[in-house]
Amino acid sequence: MELVEMIRNIPDFPVEGILFRDITTLIKDPDAFQEAVDALLDSCVGQEIDLVVAIEARGLIFGAPMAYELGAGFVPVRKPEKLPGEKIAASYTLEYGTNVLEMHADAIEPGQRVLIVDDLLATGGSAKATAELVERLGGEVVGFVFLIELTDLRGIDKLKGYEVFSLIEY
Repeated sequence: MELVEMIRNIPDFPVEGILFRDITTLIKDPDAFQEAVDALLDSCVGQEIDLVVAIEARGLIFGAPMAYELGAGFVPVRKPEKLPGEKIAASYTLEYGTNVLEMHADAIEPGQRVLIVDDLLATGGSAKATAELVERLGGEVVGFVFLIELTDLRGIDKLKGYEVFSLIEY
């Protein structure tokens, strides 16, 4: 199955000039969803992973089943005011504005090996901010896994020094 053909393009969303890669058409198909998760898991073979950290919102869709299959814990990184309890935060720039991500302050123990998962690598801002959160808590980022990478936006440049896997590149 060609997973790239399962992704719908939505022009001018969320703002004019952005071509949104809509994965809901992929994840509603059980075979495509399973193939995508399996392919992302294949990129992790041989790695020791204690935690999967997934970025809200669509990263959670892939991160949770990956954590389950890897026998790892799962940590969500969320937008502001979505997590209860003590949190740490990092801000970042994206292709059409700025945002903040938060993680529970007790989510990671020093030395834990962390895989960061998201659906899309665009400018790299949210991925880099998430790595900063993990590392502030003493975790070791073993790599990043993305369903899609928008190569023209060069987000991978912000992730120099890390292992990065993207299943689909545009």
